[in-house]
Amino acid sequence: MNIPSKLIEDAVTEISRLPGIGKKTALRLALHLLKQNEAHTEALALALTTMRSEIRYCQTCHNISDADECSICQSHKRNPAIICVVEDIRDVLAIENTNQFQGKYHVLGGVISPLQGIGPEELHIESLVSRIQASKENSPVEEVILALSATMEGDTTSFYLGKRLKALDVKVSTIARGIPVGGELEFTDEVTLGRSIMTRINYHSD
Repeated sequence: MNIPSKLIEDAVTEISRLPGIGKKTALRLALHLLKQNEAHTEALALALTTMRSEIRYCQTCHNISDADECSICQSHKRNPAIICVVEDIRDVLAIENTNQFQGKYHVLGGVISPLQGIGPEELHIESLVSRIQASKENSPVEEVILALSATMEGDTTSFYLGKRLKALDVKVSTIARGIPVGGELEFTDEVTLGRSIMTRINYHSD
């Protein structure tokens, strides 16, 4: 792609690093920004820089947050007795969009994948165990929902968690398989995902 400006070429290169954006789309975006009021572009740049430097992760559930604890963990309207375990933040957003779940979350930060060198110790599993154990003093966690993608890695992680949580005297369930095997949670439509949450089933790791 021949671009007559090194400045635009540099912008296109950086924009095209974003997932799902090729060089042509990146060029269109760069030219669009060039046509906008300078204040608009500066506001965008500031928002991105501020997000990157100031975003935090909830100390309780590892969700994205503007403070040490996210708004979901802080909310008194959410049921603390039910924890929905998900792979990453995108899955929290997907489930929240269904308006079918009123419990709280725990973000693992990935799934077990030996081929990629990701074991249980790389995930937020121990903090989940500690969270459940600590809850017994005040508001005990009664159920843990494993809302992981129906992939080999997701199933491996669910199996591991089922074994790990077995001794904690807590009900372990998994979302119903209205989600296709091999499907990613974030790409599942809201109706199917919502029904899967509502019709979850007990999880057996044996």
